[in-house]
Amino acid sequence: MTTAPTDSETVRLAGAGVGLVADVYGEPGAPPVLLLHGGGQTRHAWGSAAVAFAAAGRRAYSIDLRGHGHSDWSPDGVYGLGRFAADVQAVATGMYAQPALIGASLGGLASLLAIGESEQPIASALVLVDVAPLVERGGSENIGNFMRAGLRGFDTLEHAADSISAFLPHRPRPSDLSGLRKNLRLRGDGRWYWHWDPRFIANQEGVDGQEGLVRHERLCEAARKVTVPTLLVRGKMSDIVSVASVRELQQLIPHVEVADVAGAAHMVAGDKNDAFNEVVIEFIRRVG
Repeated sequence: MTTAPTDSETVRLAGAGVGLVADVYGEPGAPPVLLLHGGGQTRHAWGSAAVAFAAAGRRAYSIDLRGHGHSDWSPDGVYGLGRFAADVQAVATGMYAQPALIGASLGGLASLLAIGESEQPIASALVLVDVAPLVERGGSENIGNFMRAGLRGFDTLEHAADSISAFLPHRPRPSDLSGLRKNLRLRGDGRWYWHWDPRFIANQEGVDGQEGLVRHERLCEAARKVTVPTLLVRGKMSDIVSVASVRELQQLIPHVEVADVAGAAHMVAGDKNDAFNEVVIEFIRRVG
C-alpha cells in the first residue's frame, strides 16, 4: 500500500435539487469511492477511512448528506429515504467513473435504494455498513431517543460527551473533546447543537428519521435488483442488524458477502476503524 497525503480538498457536489459538501482525498482520476454517513452524523464520521482509501489508490469522497454538516437543508424540511437515494443517484451519475458506494446506516439504505431503483448502472460495488432492509426495532428506538434528546442542545461540550458516552458505553470517553466541534455548533443562546437540520428527526419514529422502522418492502424490492458486488459489514455487537437481518439479505442478494467486526456495535467505522478499513479496502480492491 502506498502512502497518501492526509490533505483533502472540500468540494460541492450536485444532489437532487440540493448542494452537497464533500471532503475529497486521493489522486484525481483514481477510481472513485463515495462514503455516506449515518443519520445525525457528518462527513467527519469516517475517521481515517477516506485517507486509507486514498492510500489504496482510490479517490475518496466523504459526503455530508442533505440536512447534515455543511450540505444544503431540504427547503421543505422533508427527509424521506427517497430524497437521500435521489441524492446518491445524482452524485454517482455525475462522477467520471462508476463509484463504489460505502454507506453506513442511513447512507447504506440510501445507497441500496439508489442502486436498486436506478434505470441504469450507477455503481461498481456496494458496501452496507451495519444496515439491511430488516432493522431491529430496539436498536432503532435507541438511536431515535439519543437523537431527540440532543434537539435541546447542550450547555457544554462536556455535557455532549456525557450524552455520547451514555449512548455508546463500549467506547472509551475521549479526553480531548475538540473533535466534537466538527459535529456540534455553538449558537447565539450559548448552547451546543448537533450540526444537522432538526426537522430530520422531529416527529419521526423510525431509524434515521424515516417513517416507521424503514420502508421494508421497498428496500427488499431494491435489494433483489442489486447485481454489483456487495458486502455487508456488521458490528458484532450490533443492535440494528440481527442474524435474521443477515439471512434475509442473503436471500435478497445471494452474492452478498458478510464480514463481522469484533468489538464493534452499530458505528462500526468509529468503533474499530482499522479493522473496518482493512476489510472494506480488501473487498473493494478484489472486486474492483
